[in-house]
Parts: sequence; structure tokens; C-alpha cells
Amino acid sequence: MRVRLKGEVFCTFVLLIALCTLLYALLRPTQQTSPVTPKKSKVSLPTVKPKTFLESEDSPSESKLLSEVYNAQQTSEEVKPSPTSALTVPPFDFQQYLRNKDYRNFTLLINQPNKCHQPPGESFLLIAVKSIVEDFDRRESVRKTWGRESVINGAKVRRVFLLGTPRNKTAVSMWESLLQQESHYYKDILLWDFLDTFFNLTLKEIHFLSWAEEYCSNVKFVFKGDADVFVNVENLIHFLQSQDPSEDLFVGDIINNAKPIRSRKSKYYIPETMYGLGMYPAYAGGGGFLMSGVTMKKLSKSCNEVELFPIDDVFLGMCLQRINLTPVLHAGFKTFGITKPSAAPHLETFDPCFYRDLMVVHSLKAAEIWLMWNLLHSQQPPCSQRQRIKKPFHWKRKKAKLPIKAVTRVMDKN
Repeated sequence: MRVRLKGEVFCTFVLLIALCTLLYALLRPTQQTSPVTPKKSKVSLPTVKPKTFLESEDSPSESKLLSEVYNAQQTSEEVKPSPTSALTVPPFDFQQYLRNKDYRNFTLLINQPNKCHQPPGESFLLIAVKSIVEDFDRRESVRKTWGRESVINGAKVRRVFLLGTPRNKTAVSMWESLLQQESHYYKDILLWDFLDTFFNLTLKEIHFLSWAEEYCSNVKFVFKGDADVFVNVENLIHFLQSQDPSEDLFVGDIINNAKPIRSRKSKYYIPETMYGLGMYPAYAGGGGFLMSGVTMKKLSKSCNEVELFPIDDVFLGMCLQRINLTPVLHAGFKTFGITKPSAAPHLETFDPCFYRDLMVVHSLKAAEIWLMWNLLHSQQPPCSQRQRIKKPFHWKRKKAKLPIKAVTRVMDKN
């Protein structure tokens, strides 16, 4: 009996040793390769995204579009798994951009060929607003406020919105049919067949200039801006009516001596391999600027001769430099918002008094644009009571003593 028990214990012990050896053999390669796996994922992350983006597109023309690695990096920054991983992911795939930057001709899916040729009269000002498919509320706010198509002080104003295709077509359900209906109703939508991303705004710039040269060659002046700006169109027209439309004009919030940003964390990061100079040419803040029809035609031609640049504002500055035109700074363009005056820090920046004499104010919500426009166009607009008082105020003299003296003189005569 004892021999039998000893045999069973021995067999159990041998099986246990064999099981431990097998587990050790299985776990040993995992422990050796586990510290290497995260490093491989960090290196492969920038290259996997462009492949997924290019393979997901069916059209050969769309396969030449810019990469969406920058948008993927924005999502990864919101999660923030670790400080080191945020540094390893570049904000934009510049190699992919450089390979595809020469593809600049995309199909116009929705056109408004009669926008500037509708009777009566010649178009004085064309308003072009950058927008995206999802922002219907912002477009509607512009249509009902400062972007109305009307005649202001004898000047005919026209309006168009500049759009590309949405990045995530599945997230915007029925976007094509909805946009077609919006275009049919308002007749102000221009849609091109390129993805509407931050680095594709340069494509939107050159395609609009080409469209305006072809379909709005008779327009005298052009205002181009964002959908989140408030524009005092009356002030724009008052300023433009004193300008010669046959001469060059480019006015806005001009930025001089701006240096390229070399920090990889920045949205506007540009490596030295792409732009080696230490200073950008003078350019206008993208919130909004004015130009004459003559300048618009010159810029359309010069943009075809300048290599595409990821930042559209700077790219337009390069085109201005190409035609030897210096942009003009105007104090009425506040493309970086309104700052409180040091002499009156108690005042609120969202005050109609600040907007009365300005032309363009950037970074406003749709509801704020609506409210500000209605306040300035009400029957009794704020800040206007001071202008109505032409003479200084004086207390009126009392005239009650005159009749009393007259009565006493009559009584003395009697």
C-alpha cells in the first residue's frame, strides 16, 4: 500500500514539473517581446492612418487628397494616454502632402453659374463665405443677417458659400440630398470634390478664385471670410464706394513679420524642409478681407504659379507677393476678436457700441451674430442717441414773470 502511494505521489510530482516547464516556455517569449510592442505601435501609427484613408476611397481623384493624420492626431490628443506618445505622433503627414500637393484640379459638384449675371444691375460686392456641410445653422445665420442678398446704398450684394465634401460621409446622413435641396432653395452653394479639412483650405482658396474669375468677372469688389464672423456690410460698402474698382485693392487685418511655427504640437507646424525661410510674407487674417475684382483676377492667375502651402492665409500672402501687391492694414478688421480698451476695462466686449464702427469681427457664435445684427439694425440702435443731440443741453429759462409784469402795467394805467 505504501509503495502504491509513493508511486502516485511521484507521478503527480513529475506531471507538475512538466506542466510548470510548459507554462514557463509559453510565457518566456511574451515577456521578452512585450516591452518592444509599444515601441512598434508608436512608430507605425503615423503610417497606418494614410493607408487606411487612401484605401477607403473609391475614386482615383479622391485618392490624391491630403491625408487625415492631422485629424487623427487631434483625437489622440484629447485622450492623452501619455506625454511621450503625444510627442511621437506628428500633427500632419507632410511626406504624403508633398507627394499629392500638385493635384489641384477638382470637380465642381454644385455650381451657381448665374450668380453675378442676374438682372437688374451690375454686382457691386460678392460675399464668399467658407463653410462646411454640417454648419447649416451658421449659413442660415449669415443669410438672415449680414450676408443678405440685397441692394445697400445703391450697391448690389451677392453671396456664395464655399464647401468641400465632408470628412466622415457616414456621420452626415443624406448630406448630398440635403445640400442639393439647400442649393435649389437658396442658390448660393458651391461644392467641390475635395475633402473639407484644415489643410485643404488652400484648395478652397484657389478653386474659388478660379470660379470667381470665370463666373463673376464683372464684380467690382469681393469680400471673403469665415462663417463665424460678424460683418458690418454697410461700413464695407461705405468704404468701397470711395475706392476705384479698376485699381488693385487688398485690405484686411494684415500680419507682418510672422515666423513659421516649428513646434510639432502646434496646429500651424511647418518643418524647415517645407519652408526654409525665417519669415512669412505679409498676409491677411483669414477671418475676412476685401479685394477688388481686378486683384481677384490677378490672384487667380498667380495662385496657379505658386506651389500649394498647407496654411491658406500664408499661401494667399505668397500669391500677393508674386504680383508685387502689398496688402493694406485697416483698423476695422478684427480677425482675432475684440479686446477691452485699457481706459474702460469695465465695458463688455459683446456690446453693440464696439461693433458700430468696425467692419469684421471674428469668432462669434451663430446666436451672437444674430443678436448683434438685430441690435444694430433696430429702430433705436444703441450708441445712436448721442449723435441725435446736435446742440449742447441747456436748462430753459422760466417765462412765467413776463405775463405778471404786463398785468401790473395795465393796472397802473387804469
